[in-house]
Amino acid sequence: MKEKLPDGWAWATVGDLLVRSDSGKSFKCEPRPATAGEWGIVKVSAMTWGEFRPAENKALLDEALINPEYEIHSGDILVSRANTVEHVGAPVLVGAVRSHLLLSDKSLRFTPGCEINRQWFIYWLQSPSVRKAVAAKATGTSDSMRNISQPDLKAITLPVPPAAEQRRIADALYANLARLDNLESRLKAAKQHLEKLREFVMAAAATGVLAWDADTQHMPIAASPAVKDGTLPPLPSGWHWGRLQDIADVVGGVAKDSKNQHDPDLPEVPYLRVANAQRARLDLSQVAKIRVAPKVLGKLRLRDGDLLMSEGGDRDKLGRGWIWEQQIKECIHQNHLFRARIQDMSTHPKLLGWYVNSAARSWFEANGKQSVNLASISISKVKLLPVPVPPPDEGEQAAFVELGERVLARFDHLVAACESGLAHATTLRRALLAE
Repeated sequence: MKEKLPDGWAWATVGDLLVRSDSGKSFKCEPRPATAGEWGIVKVSAMTWGEFRPAENKALLDEALINPEYEIHSGDILVSRANTVEHVGAPVLVGAVRSHLLLSDKSLRFTPGCEINRQWFIYWLQSPSVRKAVAAKATGTSDSMRNISQPDLKAITLPVPPAAEQRRIADALYANLARLDNLESRLKAAKQHLEKLREFVMAAAATGVLAWDADTQHMPIAASPAVKDGTLPPLPSGWHWGRLQDIADVVGGVAKDSKNQHDPDLPEVPYLRVANAQRARLDLSQVAKIRVAPKVLGKLRLRDGDLLMSEGGDRDKLGRGWIWEQQIKECIHQNHLFRARIQDMSTHPKLLGWYVNSAARSWFEANGKQSVNLASISISKVKLLPVPVPPPDEGEQAAFVELGERVLARFDHLVAACESGLAHATTLRRALLAE
């Protein structure tokens, strides 16, 4: 039973308030974003709860397919019909449009009637009650993606105040949310700056220049015709450049064999996927399992200190990953991750991991191969990655690691403070919209 509303208010559905709702269209696209003068198709990642990211688009493959009916304009209210679990149903109000964008088949455009205040309507669509209704109706078999139909979105009910009350609510929310927007913008900028500085510190620690007394110079490395090394960072005296294959055993992982997954005689073990290998950290919140032959388990069982690196994905994510520290017993890795196992204690795993996730990023991007949607890099090239090799003294290596960890811990503390502030701002935003 619906609650009693104040005088002049009435219950309605989203569909009741619309004079028009438009579905997008499926277009053939290129994997890259549209450049100046080109037409772009809005991706689902362009729409989150309250934020429109026009740069999140794919370039239209054939401009002969352009239909003005699907063009996005300033002031449009867009709703994400298919998106991640977190953002399915996300509504956005389009601001100034500086490029030619088209509505995809994963999106809807809502046009409310002239008696409906557009700002009030978008605020209401962003409210916790709508998010709850969308979550209840969204469907999908994927762990990460969900869909909601246009009829289900239009059937969501809402309490509609008189026009003057709509304006009053919208104005009050705008004043308060503008302050939160400013705070969030500053926190996000601070976090982004801290993460760039953190990457700089990782590179400095990995190449020995974080120590104040380091006297650096550019060291040579024998060129290889198979890779493009570019300009390598300077190293302190006693350090030298080597190739990854000179200091580590590098192997690929296991490919999933559907036939093996139905054989109860084979052991079932945890295995890491690309999603687990984040930039300078491992995300073990969701670890899949796989059945493999005992000899495969013996060959690929991860050991303490193994470095895991991504083989494919977005170009800027090639090579990202981190060190295995025996968090899970009997764990292996999939074929889209490389494992580097350092030999003869040539370097400390963290020095190598820091370098791979910082200064080596440009090397991975330069040597990766781009397909239609994804980039990848071969194991033969990864073995030729130039790596800084410190002096063989384990005590000296440990000192470099200790210094790096001490400085990076300070950055982690500051980044965590920014994330805490952003989480608090999100809580305040939802509370305001609910009220």
